[in-house]
Amino acid sequence: MAVDNNRELLVCSDPEAVAREGARRFALHAAAAIQQHGRFAVALSGGSTPKRMYEILAQEYREEVDWDFVHFFWGDERFVPSTNAASNYHMTEIALLNALELLNGNVHRVRTELETAEAAAAAYEREIITFFSLAPGELPKFDLVLLGLGTNGHTASLFPYSKSLLETTRLVVAEYIDEVKQSRITLTAPVINAARDILFLVTGTEKASVVKEVVFGPSDSERLPAQLIHPSPGTTTWLLDRAAVTHLLKDSYRFLP
Repeated sequence: MAVDNNRELLVCSDPEAVAREGARRFALHAAAAIQQHGRFAVALSGGSTPKRMYEILAQEYREEVDWDFVHFFWGDERFVPSTNAASNYHMTEIALLNALELLNGNVHRVRTELETAEAAAAAYEREIITFFSLAPGELPKFDLVLLGLGTNGHTASLFPYSKSLLETTRLVVAEYIDEVKQSRITLTAPVINAARDILFLVTGTEKASVVKEVVFGPSDSERLPAQLIHPSPGTTTWLLDRAAVTHLLKDSYRFLP
């Protein structure tokens, strides 16, 4: 891949430190966005590290963030009921949302109770268009998008060799992913790349080789969809633990003590 001047790799000691740094940065992004334009629109991620980050936000940042002006979206969702343990929304609800006294209208989840994944994707797209008051062809500008990275190079629900990778006009798409035997709903790459800031949270030795491939390997975004993520003029920050950078040169990242 070409060098990305809008990208920074930051390394923390362990997954707990990654979650804590992620929570700190979430709060900073929220404060800046609310001051600049009166609200903070964030697209959340699923996964164990984000879950811990949400718990820290609920426990330690309840008074630090002006939650009345935070609007929660999700970068992707499994087509399961919102009460299902596999639901990204449900995980966030337990880890964070239930601890907050949110205003009606601040939570913009994917309506997986609709009959099909395609209907849920279309409804979610309409909600995004309405929230951001988008003109035809215009992309939303999320203040922050949180992302993870799969060992196969996927991010959000943009999976290797999936049709979703080719989408350039839709904001949200649904696709049955044979690899996981499940329908997924996801923001498309152009929407993610339109964000003001993107924050990857990646931990564990099992991610070390794919981190190297995605960040420093040759361009192969069909096989490694996370390579599609290169916002402009936005920035991308990778928060990783020591285990996830064991294949990287030390001068390619900065360690956060």
